[in-house]
This record gives sequence, structure tokens and C-alpha cells, in this order.
Amino acid sequence: MMAGLTLRGFSTGYPKSKVIENLDVAPLPRGEITVLLGPNGCGKSTLLRALAGLNKGRGEMWLDDEELMTQPFARRAQRVVYLPQSLPAGVHLHVLESIIVAQRASGGLHSAASEAEILHLLEQLGIAHLAMRYLDQLSGGQKQLVGLAQSLIRRPELLLLDEPLSALDLNYQFHVMDLVQRETAQRNIVTVVVVHDINIALRHAQHALMLKEGRLIAEGQPDKVITSETLAQVYGVEGRIEHCSRGMPQVMIDGLVREALV
Repeated sequence: MMAGLTLRGFSTGYPKSKVIENLDVAPLPRGEITVLLGPNGCGKSTLLRALAGLNKGRGEMWLDDEELMTQPFARRAQRVVYLPQSLPAGVHLHVLESIIVAQRASGGLHSAASEAEILHLLEQLGIAHLAMRYLDQLSGGQKQLVGLAQSLIRRPELLLLDEPLSALDLNYQFHVMDLVQRETAQRNIVTVVVVHDINIALRHAQHALMLKEGRLIAEGQPDKVITSETLAQVYGVEGRIEHCSRGMPQVMIDGLVREALV
């Protein structure tokens, strides 16, 4: 078994609706970011929740040589951390307190050294000045950054991020993806991120899965997955990949596929 996350015949959904059916995914490597791409409603968030054990799933889910589907939820939660699109409302804790709680939830002991680690993480995220602010006083973007800090402090082996950039401005989007990429490599974890901005996927990810209606359309390096053909098939747009003056690939959208207009 290769190191990383492997899915075999993985299915998930809801009592009256199948969303993901018999999904096979070759090992998503440690130390790299994998992006989940696809249109609204294709199953990205549902898949992420099932990997975290929050939605019922069937099939096999291997993290390295351990089959997580057969493990109790508490055992899976020791290795897998899921960050939803927004933190629960109405939590009246200081930012620092909330991260200490997250650390203890994974069995970590709070100490002067661990508090220094938390403060360093907040500094890296640019939110150290919010340490003594209450969560329910923060903006949506600030809460997303706190949620990322809560996730990283738990030292996951599999990190699942559901649209972590949706409430962030351009500066923070770039900043956060740089940090996630660095932490993923340094900690040698598997990171799976749902994003809608394809250019972010091209710039910051090393691996991509593209879904449509619960089916895997393409997987591999982002510049091999994101092509004119897959953009037309999955998103219904006429697009092309161009390179900027620094050689970075970018998606240019020229219009809608005519059939998509019918």
C-alpha cells in the first residue's frame, strides 16, 4: 500500500439521494495539496464530509496501511481533521481559548510551549491581534482563519478543507494557500481542499480531482486535469490555458459552450 489516501469503491450520499457512487482514487500523496474541482452540486462537500466520517460512506478508505472505514469515529478523528465552510455560530470563546480547546480535543496537553506554538501559528495567519477577541465578534473571513488555526494545531495526518478561501480577500487567499502548502509539506500530511477558483488550483496544488455529478472525470497534475476539454465537459465553458510572463498557467474563459445554453 502506497503512502497517502486511497479510495476504493467509495460511495456516499443521503437517504433519498446518491451523490458519490463507486469512486476509485489512486493514492493522494502525503506532503502535497489535492484540490477537488467541479460545478456546484457535483458532490465535493458531501465527499469531504464522508471522508471525515460526518456523512455515511461505503467502500474502502485507506490512509497509508490503515483502513479507516472500519475504525470507530473517535479513532478516525485522531488522524483526520475537517474544516467546514464556516464555524458554528454562537460560540462565545476567545480565539486563543478556541484553539486550546481544539488542541485538547486531539489529546494535546496545553503548556507554555504549546501556547507559544499557537501564538506563532496565529502570527503566520496574520491574526495574532485577534487572540483575545471573541469568535462571535469576528468577520466571516477572520473566522475562517481561526478555523484553519484550530485545524492545524490538531496535527492531522489528513486535512480536509471545504472552501477555506470563500470569505477571504485576494491577499489572504494567496497568503493562506502558501501557508497550507508549506505546512502540508513540512508535516508530510495529505491535504484535500475544495476550491472554485481554478487558477488557485493551478498555482498552489500538486494534484487535482475533477468531479461531475458524483463521477470522477479526471485526476492528476492540475495542468493535466484542467484543459479546454474538461472545462467544456464539466463546466460548460469555452476556455483555454495561457501562461503569464512568469510562466504561470492561467485559465482564460472565452464564453459558454453552445450546447450549455440550450
